[in-house]
Amino acid sequence: MKITGVELRTLEMPLVSPFRTSFGTESVREALLLRVVTDESEGWGECCAGTAPLYSSEYTHAAADVLSRFLVPALANVPDLDAHRVAPALAAFKGHRTAKAALETAVLDAGLRARGVALGQALGAVRDTVPCGVSVGITESIPALLDEIAGYLEAGYLRIKLKIEHGWDVEPVRAVRERFGDIPLQADANSAYGRGDARHLARLDPFDLLMLEQPLAQDDLLGHAELATRIATPICLDESIVSARAAADALALGACRVVNIKPGRVGGYLEARRIHDVCAAHGVPVWCGGMLETGLGRAANVALAALPGFRFPGDTSASDRYYRTDITPPFRLADGHLAVPDGPGLGVTPIPAVLDAVTTRTTWIPVSAP
Repeated sequence: MKITGVELRTLEMPLVSPFRTSFGTESVREALLLRVVTDESEGWGECCAGTAPLYSSEYTHAAADVLSRFLVPALANVPDLDAHRVAPALAAFKGHRTAKAALETAVLDAGLRARGVALGQALGAVRDTVPCGVSVGITESIPALLDEIAGYLEAGYLRIKLKIEHGWDVEPVRAVRERFGDIPLQADANSAYGRGDARHLARLDPFDLLMLEQPLAQDDLLGHAELATRIATPICLDESIVSARAAADALALGACRVVNIKPGRVGGYLEARRIHDVCAAHGVPVWCGGMLETGLGRAANVALAALPGFRFPGDTSASDRYYRTDITPPFRLADGHLAVPDGPGLGVTPIPAVLDAVTTRTTWIPVSAP
């Protein structure tokens, strides 16, 4: 397979409601999509970088720049290109995992579409539906939080995740437990705490949370390992897990008992599957996180979440959790589950009129044959 060109599209997708975390509040998601055109087919990928370098060092404009100047041109010299050759071809360029993931996904999608193979089948999916949870941002008050959660439970979501930070942790969790009883509940700190907060975080133990996600800094594996000995709530790592090797290191140190796999954060779905395999070999469950993806990224995440090691509902929420109108046919919740797409590749493509309506910029990058 040879690439003839890549189209970059920047979108502005209004969110149904503002989404607040310890990183800030988003009302509009700026998304970056890739369309890879080859001599056999076309493929799509979505870059999950944010508008600003807050969750990680990456952001959409930087991703578009590195793709245009370095990553896409690097594939011109790859003979018989397929998805497994993308990461080696890009290895010389440090970092930029979300941009690399988007490019690899588009190449993977193109190759699978040409062969008529669904992404779930290619990754090793064992289910045709996946259970879904929902991530709830920091709200203006506890009553507003409880009302929002009530709506999600009524819609059928099977697990609630609360974003927490200093001043918004123990009391919101307590209120949710008192109102809704023993629902599957977890908390996500997004690195908002430090090593000195162990005693405070132990106050969450009585609430029987499924897990406490990423309480400390991304690069503090030792701190997480120490914290794990001081609290009873299982620690889940998110930002710290950037590769299969990082996952293996975290498990060896005892830094976590659960892993959140976000394909964009780790460089793509092939590395995500390797992380799944490492965790499965150690008996450690995984689940699929979300980054406010459009239907393209959601389709790929749902396919990944159908692998056998994914034992918790992920943040693979329905389209209407975030967007009134998605760029693909919407993903709809049915009995707390989403269907795994069974069409070739990602199994979905953007609706042209909807895509054009939210596109703010397009760039075509021609790729010359070697």
